[in-house]
Amino acid sequence: MRKHLEIFPVTGLPEVAAGDDLAALIAEGTDLRDGDVVSVTSKIVSKAEGRLTNGTRQEAIDAELVRVVAQRGETRIVQTRHGLVMAAAGTDTSNTTPGTVLLLPVDPDASARDLRTALKQRYDVNVGIVVTDTLGRPWRNGQTDLAIGAAGVRVMEDLRGTTDSHGNVLAVTEPALADEIAGASELVKGKADGVPVAVLRGLDDAVLPAGEHGPGARALVRDAEHDMFSLGTREAARAAVLDRQPPAGPREADPALWSGLLADVDGVRLEAADNGVTVFGDDPVTVGMVAERLAVLLHAEGYGVAVRPGPGSEATVTFGSRSR
Repeated sequence: MRKHLEIFPVTGLPEVAAGDDLAALIAEGTDLRDGDVVSVTSKIVSKAEGRLTNGTRQEAIDAELVRVVAQRGETRIVQTRHGLVMAAAGTDTSNTTPGTVLLLPVDPDASARDLRTALKQRYDVNVGIVVTDTLGRPWRNGQTDLAIGAAGVRVMEDLRGTTDSHGNVLAVTEPALADEIAGASELVKGKADGVPVAVLRGLDDAVLPAGEHGPGARALVRDAEHDMFSLGTREAARAAVLDRQPPAGPREADPALWSGLLADVDGVRLEAADNGVTVFGDDPVTVGMVAERLAVLLHAEGYGVAVRPGPGSEATVTFGSRSR
């Protein structure tokens, strides 16, 4: 357990413009020591790297996203090319010239590495760097700062296999240390105070040796394939109906997946076979409805699925692994 942690803002920094030397601005603005962690708001990294674009914010979002996670009107939660899921792809129109939009750094981890290397080479100080941005979170009101880039910092603490104070073995505990650093630093940076940099002192054990940058904040991004919440509610429902993929290979299915499907349906029975379920009944409309419901259930569990009408009042739902 860390016994002491100091967090202080770096004040007095000028407005950052394209081409400015962030390492010099930060080093001259505070007394850095080995083992410090420097938390830098992504906005000034983007400004220094010239990440301003002309046009509307919606145009900028279109250019930055790789997929839409959820949308209500013009509000879009999207995944960026960095893998981040965030509102408006992290674009910003505050404190910029009208008609311009500030984008996230192209590679926040690389930006963090460059800044850390410059501070070591020119000022002989070994610090960790965390590049932060503000994100909302599912199920929680408000926003907090998270790490979108990191260098020289252990971004996660792997406590799996250790024991707690009661002797219980921890099985899944991996605190997102870089995100905790980002959130803690925001307490002294503030949203409206114009303080884009903070220094955390007391995290020496989390700072890597000089020359070792670590995996970066990218290691904190959960890929969509393993994300149980990779779509918004409405988008998931639409995908189950409109974006189903056909089966591309064999895959077993537990009949429990469609348990209860016929609870409110009369005159219909199911017959399961390898990689398929046939729906039989007297009314073709009811058979089709049940087949489509079954297809949705299978899609929701990650199966490739297709519905094929049969002779008379029957339909077959085939399933398997999804095509890629």
